[in-house]
Amino acid sequence: MPVSLRRGRVSAIVETSGELVRLEVDEAPCVAYPRITGPVEAGDEVVVNVQARELGLGSGGFDVLYANLTRGLGLAAENGAHVMALPYTPGQVALRRAEEDGPPLPESIGGRPVVLCTVHSQVAPVCAALAGTRVAYMQVAGGALPLSLSDTIRVLQTRGLVGVSIAVAPCLDGDFDCVSSAAALALAARERYEAIVCSVGPGIVGTGTPLGHGALALAHVANVAGALGGRPVLALRWSDRDPRERHRGLSHHAESVRGLIRVPYEEASPDLDGDGWREACVDLPLSHMGRGPEEDPEHFRTAYAAGAVARRMIV
Repeated sequence: MPVSLRRGRVSAIVETSGELVRLEVDEAPCVAYPRITGPVEAGDEVVVNVQARELGLGSGGFDVLYANLTRGLGLAAENGAHVMALPYTPGQVALRRAEEDGPPLPESIGGRPVVLCTVHSQVAPVCAALAGTRVAYMQVAGGALPLSLSDTIRVLQTRGLVGVSIAVAPCLDGDFDCVSSAAALALAARERYEAIVCSVGPGIVGTGTPLGHGALALAHVANVAGALGGRPVLALRWSDRDPRERHRGLSHHAESVRGLIRVPYEEASPDLDGDGWREACVDLPLSHMGRGPEEDPEHFRTAYAAGAVARRMIV
């Protein structure tokens, strides 16, 4: 299916949050990434990608600004950037990569815990369990690619529960952008973060099959983390309330990830490590497939338990 584009005019700027702008184009909801498409203002003539909204996708029910015809043409590349994000696609853009800057990256991450979240809704409770430690968040492909789309990460950084965000290609728009998972892990170690929390972005990709979903990216991260001397912790995706049988109890996503990890790793027991999760998660954005902590408590308790296990690993 080709890209579905339409022309429109920006009717309102709703919110600007860092590298994300929420707006309306002809009164339809839209998001823009100024780092990619440049600044945007009310009244601008734009081209938007409408495909996700037209398909009725749950977590993608908005348009995405594709080009700003008023002020987004002829933009210069980011200073010093030469490595392409989204290479050889209509959206390719040059971004600086963290591998190019600063001291050399270490060859080992020194036993740091690396928590593997197989769905984005696990990130907040995991980080709540790690409160008071220096946490780096790392995003890999499997859901939304722009890290700036995540309201959860924005809140966690504001609350001091996440210190730095790292986007791993093809993800982009983090505080740092890295070419590989290995580099992202090593960068967090070089910058002396005590724990690394890794996840896919919001809106995980899924086909309903064991080998066709975005969570499998976390198996790769686990194997790389183990090879670099890290200690992977798998946050099990669990729900008592999911209407889909494949996600009720232990999700088939978590089972698939388990089967592809080839290094020693830890799992958490919510019965042993989940106490105190409600108090720790007060005022954090908790939502899993539209269900909050009252509707799906075991999902969030199980994720919190993984963070508690990682916390005990910090030297």
